[in-house]
Amino acid sequence: MKAMIFAAGVGTRFKPWTEKHPKALALVNGKSLLQRNIEYLQQFHIKEVMVNVHHFAKQVTDAIALNRGWGSRITVSDETEELLETGGGLKKSGWYFYDGPFVVINADILTDMDLTTMIAFHEDHKPLATLAVTDRETSRYFLFDEKNELCGWRNTKTGEEKMARKVSFPIQKAFSGVHIIEPRIFSLIKKEGKFSIVDVYLDLARSEKILGIDRSGSKLVDVGRPESVAIAETLFP
Repeated sequence: MKAMIFAAGVGTRFKPWTEKHPKALALVNGKSLLQRNIEYLQQFHIKEVMVNVHHFAKQVTDAIALNRGWGSRITVSDETEELLETGGGLKKSGWYFYDGPFVVINADILTDMDLTTMIAFHEDHKPLATLAVTDRETSRYFLFDEKNELCGWRNTKTGEEKMARKVSFPIQKAFSGVHIIEPRIFSLIKKEGKFSIVDVYLDLARSEKILGIDRSGSKLVDVGRPESVAIAETLFP
């Protein structure tokens, strides 16, 4: 199985570090977020990884080369000319994922989630995508029906809501930034250029089965702000 790590973001919330460095190279107990995610994937025998780059791209590619991919075979998707966001970045890398389902994870997410269980769930239920979700509090949620099928999205801070299908009592869950996706998604994505994977999922949920799997018992830290590093360091030595 292969994987993609989204590492191209500008990291606006992670200043001042991101004024001179990419967020993917921010350190947690002496190891970068990128290294930690590559080593996390290795625990599940995933050693073929696509990494997209944009912000201080050369620092990322230099780190990969210097460390020989931390033991994995790393392929770089270059977005230096234009940051394509999660959906556009995934679509640009579609050529790499031709031989079966693959894992996607955000570089700024640290977790000990058991991917083996999630992969087995995906293979058993055969959805277009499986999204790891939790009960944690946030402002933006995916919405699911009683069968754990994606039906919408909600921002509780702004009140904005996007529904793919009408459901009487949608269940809101926080997305963990970990997905398993079937390669046929690339033939279904009609958008071009810069766009979010969230919008892709909401478009496709009208006709395709996209499932949530609750992983609330796992350690998970969104290292989106500098103050999150201290929390991450207590959980990930």
